[in-house]
Amino acid sequence: NVNFSPDGNKISYVRSNNIYIYDIPSQTEKAITTDGTETLLNGTLNWVYWEEIFGRRDIAYWWSNDSKAIAYLQTDESPVSVIYYSDFKPAVPNVIKQRYPKTGGTNPIVKLGIAEIENAKTTWVDFTGIPYEYIIRVKWLPDSRNVSVQLMNRRQDENNLLFADRYTGKTKFILKETDPCWVNVSDDLHFIKDGKEFLWVSERTGYAHIYRFASDGKLINQVTKGEWAVVASGGSAFWVRKAISAIDDKNGIIYFTAQEKSATEKYLYSIKFDGSAMKRISKEEGTHAINFSPDTKFYFDSYSNIKTPPVLSLHKSDGTFLKQLGKYDEEKLASLDLQRPEQFTIPARDGFPLPAEIMKPKDFDPNKKYPLIIYLYGGPSAAQVLNRWRPSIYYDQVLLDHGFLVAIIDPRSATAISKKLENLIFGNLGQVELQDLVDCARWFKKQSYIDSTRIGVWGWSGGGTFTLNALSNSKEFKAGIAVAAVTDWIYYDSKFGESVMNSPQLNPDGYVNASLVRTAKNLHGRLMIVHGTYDDNVHIQNAYAFMEELIRANIMFDLMIYPMRQHGISDRPAQIHLYNTMLEFWKKNL
Repeated sequence: NVNFSPDGNKISYVRSNNIYIYDIPSQTEKAITTDGTETLLNGTLNWVYWEEIFGRRDIAYWWSNDSKAIAYLQTDESPVSVIYYSDFKPAVPNVIKQRYPKTGGTNPIVKLGIAEIENAKTTWVDFTGIPYEYIIRVKWLPDSRNVSVQLMNRRQDENNLLFADRYTGKTKFILKETDPCWVNVSDDLHFIKDGKEFLWVSERTGYAHIYRFASDGKLINQVTKGEWAVVASGGSAFWVRKAISAIDDKNGIIYFTAQEKSATEKYLYSIKFDGSAMKRISKEEGTHAINFSPDTKFYFDSYSNIKTPPVLSLHKSDGTFLKQLGKYDEEKLASLDLQRPEQFTIPARDGFPLPAEIMKPKDFDPNKKYPLIIYLYGGPSAAQVLNRWRPSIYYDQVLLDHGFLVAIIDPRSATAISKKLENLIFGNLGQVELQDLVDCARWFKKQSYIDSTRIGVWGWSGGGTFTLNALSNSKEFKAGIAVAAVTDWIYYDSKFGESVMNSPQLNPDGYVNASLVRTAKNLHGRLMIVHGTYDDNVHIQNAYAFMEELIRANIMFDLMIYPMRQHGISDRPAQIHLYNTMLEFWKKNL
């Protein structure tokens, strides 16, 4: 939470839930807020905002461009339900508390203040007349007089863009974004022409595209068009939605990344403000991670594909290659003798081409029959089948060396092709995805080189959820591993859970139908459950609830609990242990 002011003369930071300013020339500290407590947070995020709204970035205050004011979120967590964890390490275990709003439960109360640095006086922004549940984005206009604010309702089907006056707190409505299911949160609001216009990404046509507006919210023109989507560049996490890499305001050019050429690849493009002269800049096939210089004259490009590890290079903004800055060790890579994936599509029941890839051992014999392990994640627009280098290829090689084939599939809602496909899952999470997974499993079973009686499935987080779904609602799989899985959406957080399922109060049947706790007694195939006891994202109660139903039904299963590990089980000893445990499970059960 430490930042410099735009003029470089001050440092801002949060301590004990209050915002402080350190003036570098005078070497003095000033408190901008003083009312922070354990449950009243100034300039720092509570868990659900950190995880689901700001993409695991603790961004809760913003400097004005003139370095004289800070806009900040104040969060009252006191109404939010408390989750408890036990830290077993001391002789008398510690109890750790977390404020976590469950679906249908009470959210934190968040408001926006604008503090003047000179006198530490806060003006609260007045949102009277616009009911809201979430403040999802805040950004200063170039004039430092107004702050843009995006407000989302509890149902998450409306996003209102407002401009708030720094001195009065009064707001002006600019535009409203709506969706029949839910509106995705985007980082793409960019002011151009000294704030007289702005660029905005919308999915109003079913595809994410760039639009150009006047400062009063009047549409000037749609910039990008087509049955493809602008997307975050290749180095971004799947939950980040920031397609615009840079803007050359002087020449009226936007640089952005998109899946225009292929739904499994990401390239850099340029286009004029008026939507003319669109050009693909990236040349190498694959996935490109782009980072521009502040003056937009140069950019770094880290690209990779299924055959090539990341290569870092420097380019001019028109794509002219200048210098290679970093590359993998070719001799070391060759010494590993890694197999590469084959990418293709599998026709679903209705003909939809489901993205897939498969890896085969170097001594592959098409006349033999191999056991197959399928991995999926499956979350909305969280594509895993991409033309990029995957770090997991090294563990997959271990599986190949032990005689398994390894596949990855994406259900249609995970492909990031369009909002239309995402919306298919609204209110009935898991149904379309399971049908797509089953279609893939049945297609693989028809391949002469696959043993149709020895197909396993596994996944982590959302992928763990779909693994449990597959094992308890189909009979296509011999075994599965579910890591950190949601087993009932009543146990998950309000922001994500309600975006795709609505609330339990408004969609009770949907929650019942999506509950894997309810269908656990129908488990088919051998299951291993993996969970960390300090998982603050998917609480271990998910595993306990599912296990309880297995016990009641006298169904045997394997269990691996990782003490005090969080959602990623990310420390090296635990990772080594987990992947060895999974290997032994597959050897025993496939």
